[in-house]
Amino acid sequence: MFFLTVVTNFRRPFLTSELARRVLRSALLKTQAEHPFTIEAIVLMPDHFHTIWQLPEGDSGYSLRDRLVKARFTHEFLAAGALEGGRSKSRMKKRERSVWQRRFYEHVVRDERDFERICNYIHFNPVKHGHAACPHAWPYSSFARLVNAHKYEPNWLCTCHGRPQPPVDFDDIADVAGE
Repeated sequence: MFFLTVVTNFRRPFLTSELARRVLRSALLKTQAEHPFTIEAIVLMPDHFHTIWQLPEGDSGYSLRDRLVKARFTHEFLAAGALEGGRSKSRMKKRERSVWQRRFYEHVVRDERDFERICNYIHFNPVKHGHAACPHAWPYSSFARLVNAHKYEPNWLCTCHGRPQPPVDFDDIADVAGE
């Protein structure tokens, strides 16, 4: 199992647009069809996404899958009329588009406790970045799916109705996630 953070180039905030969401879903599904993996958790932020991918036993090809998702997304996104950011001389020389940062952050999920902490980090990320008051209020994550699967309580870290925000500490994971 692998925890990945993938960031747009120059942190351009377009990933939560209707077009980007549709294209990213398509890129993920096409890549999953060729190179199977399951998405255990995901959050889509305007300029990055965090995800945990479970690959088949003995398969550690998360880098290939990431590259395919980025390439498919870029091709379809630009073909649909979206604009990319400015391209550096280096990117032009290498014939690279300017949609994603070249690199991504990855972490091998070590055990169940690590998995749980990373899932919590993923689902709290919209609150951390000020995009939502509570995890359930952010529509672009796997939080609702995991509530339905009884992995989370619906009011997990919720501040609705005057509830105080419980203290959270994800600094160790934020370092791994590149934030």
